[in-house]
Amino acid sequence: MQAPKQRAAERTPGERRTLLYLMIFSASGLVILGAIIAIVALAGGGGGGSSAISSDDCVEQAYPGLSPEHLGSPDAKVKYNSFPPSSGPHYQSPAPWGIYEEPIKQPILVHNLEHGGIIIQYGDVGSDAVTELGSFYQDDPYGLVVAPFPKLGTKFALTAWNEPGYRAEGDFKNVDPGHGYVLTCSKFDSKAFAKFRDAHRNKAGERYTRVKDMAPGA
Repeated sequence: MQAPKQRAAERTPGERRTLLYLMIFSASGLVILGAIIAIVALAGGGGGGSSAISSDDCVEQAYPGLSPEHLGSPDAKVKYNSFPPSSGPHYQSPAPWGIYEEPIKQPILVHNLEHGGIIIQYGDVGSDAVTELGSFYQDDPYGLVVAPFPKLGTKFALTAWNEPGYRAEGDFKNVDPGHGYVLTCSKFDSKAFAKFRDAHRNKAGERYTRVKDMAPGA
């Protein structure tokens, strides 16, 4: 035979007021906590990523990283997922860091991206813009490759490859290829170029110990 259930003693007015205050404060705390979480999420807090660059002349896009692989020829045909390429299979030797007067094959440049480089290519942008670009390069040339690329038409394109973890040269096992990034600009924009460079340089899988190790000619 079950014992009869006991009825809880009725709360006094003071106890009821205390309980009401606790419920109000608890609900307020949840609202505040929710607002904080929303602000952090909108600000990208803790995500480790960079905010996309957008200006009157430039737009940045991110692409899923393609798995790395060494190619035996710089003329190998590769189906990249961005234009210009920003990750994926690449020729086994990168180009020396520097500024060039002739185009460089894209599979070669992707290897530079794998080492954390920033590639700046341009089409028929005019001699004044090319001069401005040269000055931009000279101000901070580490880890940069600058070269013409006629297929860009009248635009500039900056590319980078960022991976979450470091890996040794030629280690392609269990790779998280991260993301490739392309900044396309209709005009030379030093602020957008610098922001892209600073956000993405030396953050690829086979990155250098220091940016200064990415000196011109190396």
